[in-house]
Amino acid sequence: MTEIWNYLHSKGFSRLITLLIIIVFLYSIGNMIHLLLFTFIFTFLMGRLQNFIYLQLNKYIKVNQKLVISIIYMIFVSALGIVLYKYLPVITLQLTELVTQIAHFYMNPPDIPVIHFIIDTLNKLNSPLDIPKQVGNVYNYLTDIGKLGLQIFLSLLLSLFFLLEKDKIARFTAKFKYGKFSDFFINIEHFGSKFINSFGKVIEVQFLIALTNAILSIVFLALMGFPQLIGLGIMIFFLGLIPVAGVIISLIPLSMIAFSIGGITKVLAVLIMIVVIHALESYILNPKFMSAKTNLPTFFTFIVLLFSEHFLGIWGLIIGIPIFIFILDMLEIPENIEKVPKIK
Repeated sequence: MTEIWNYLHSKGFSRLITLLIIIVFLYSIGNMIHLLLFTFIFTFLMGRLQNFIYLQLNKYIKVNQKLVISIIYMIFVSALGIVLYKYLPVITLQLTELVTQIAHFYMNPPDIPVIHFIIDTLNKLNSPLDIPKQVGNVYNYLTDIGKLGLQIFLSLLLSLFFLLEKDKIARFTAKFKYGKFSDFFINIEHFGSKFINSFGKVIEVQFLIALTNAILSIVFLALMGFPQLIGLGIMIFFLGLIPVAGVIISLIPLSMIAFSIGGITKVLAVLIMIVVIHALESYILNPKFMSAKTNLPTFFTFIVLLFSEHFLGIWGLIIGIPIFIFILDMLEIPENIEKVPKIK
């Protein structure tokens, strides 16, 4: 009884209860989770960019952090507005043509046994590679583009306000640690710190790698004479946010388009391009950006993606790995140990 009593009053049990309350709260807010995730991602990435620019400028001239973040947001919003005004019709047309071309190939495959076998296999899949299901999910998101656009706009606004007043917000929230239920808010601070150091940094790495992959892919595809480059670039970037599986998923539509415009030769060229970019990601980008803990075995990556997609849908494919890394961090799993037992 004494051991149970001591455990009920321990820090570990207190943190467990706090974590369960957070999970219940996140589950109860429903679709508001999209706004929360967008806000966190914008705040973290913009905050990191602000710190980088501030430190670089501060070597030569004294600047105000609030001025830096205000200029960053003005440039970002202005650039986004110009791109949408000038290129939205082109982007919409290219994405429509891209989806139509992929769907047509998928529904009317050439009379080649290997391609028929691959498409039949894809039809039977119940995983992140379940193409018809994922296309349907993406279509549902795009048909509700107005609501999605509003959520992104509100997230940008909230992230801007947070970064402009982060010191004031930090002082205000620190007060909660000295009132009633202080243990609860101390635990919230602990989880918040862990979340930023694991989830946030992994999301940053995923964005950097996805952006690099998209730029390199567009260069290669342009040299190979592919159409709809803007649409393909957007597709490759978003699929690049999905660790490991994103490369495989992007290979399917790219191979379909390659076969349509140049037959087996183009498909082989696309395969070589994917191998080169994947090698670059595995041997240069991942070691540079990721820690040992972040660089998961492929088996674990796919298992995490399967479960996260099941519970969180499309969001799960993007944030499943960061959440898993956060859990590893919470369990205090070491990144490196001197002796790892081998499986016999």
